[in-house]
Amino acid sequence: MRWKLKAKIQNAISVLPSAPSYAAYYWLQRKIGGLKRSKPINRFSAAINIWKKIQEQGIDPAGKVFFEVGTGRIPDLAIAFWLMGAEKIITVDVNPYLKAELIDESIQYIFKNNEAILSLFGSLMNTKRLEELQEFHRIPHFSISGFFDLCRVEYMAPADAADTSLSDQSIDFHTSKTVFEHIPIEVLKLIMEEGNRIIKNNGLFIHSIDYGDHYSYSDKNISRINFLQYSDEEWAKYNSNKYMYMNRLRHDDYINLFESVGHQILKVQEKEKNQPSIDLLNKGGLHLDDKFRSKSIEILTMTGSFIVSQKNNS
Repeated sequence: MRWKLKAKIQNAISVLPSAPSYAAYYWLQRKIGGLKRSKPINRFSAAINIWKKIQEQGIDPAGKVFFEVGTGRIPDLAIAFWLMGAEKIITVDVNPYLKAELIDESIQYIFKNNEAILSLFGSLMNTKRLEELQEFHRIPHFSISGFFDLCRVEYMAPADAADTSLSDQSIDFHTSKTVFEHIPIEVLKLIMEEGNRIIKNNGLFIHSIDYGDHYSYSDKNISRINFLQYSDEEWAKYNSNKYMYMNRLRHDDYINLFESVGHQILKVQEKEKNQPSIDLLNKGGLHLDDKFRSKSIEILTMTGSFIVSQKNNS
């Protein structure tokens, strides 16, 4: 679908009253969007990557409390964390997107593709928990409350990750997968400051961020950096809805953000640069807006990163 048409549809749906707005957008996603079929492998892989990054810092994630910003439709990160041994997963979303039928489909996928799942998790899989999940799946009628109880998930939505009401130093890890790019920078700062309050002194922040123009995933006629040609005012015409807001922050902006809330950056795993975008800029094929012209091609074309950080306790 052409991206401008998609943006118009999203803008139109977003101004409806909440209940019909969410229902209409879900229907579209199921019929022609990314929810036509459940395939949780990518999100499971992200959770495994987060788990390994914690281990790289010399910390055992098993028996610990995870906090996730941005649950989305399916708490696949939470499922994966629990299958690897997490004690509890608190997952928060400003939008009540979660759907029981999608969770059920995600669990079905695990057991329909059992060998691939076991290969993906490897030695990180807690086989006893996998057996418990299989027993739960055999129950005739899916129960979302039963799922939460089994997988030790606390779901908060609609809720504010910048104002959680959780106790001080009550979580071990503050995580997200491709969520931060959908949050305004001033709100991100509040979320990180709240994270500093609720995380333990030796806790870790592990966030996976996608820097690309998300419209390019469904419209192959535009580049991954297409949105960098627009001023903030122009971009707001397409981007002023709760379903596909993109803040357009670049890698250096995120590093500055983390450091501004008193974080020490422990590790950055940069995703590959996007070669077509590099070629486009080198050939002058995209006219950058003024706010991006001072940035290097390397920064502009970075597709994303994993950032691991820790609050300074001094």
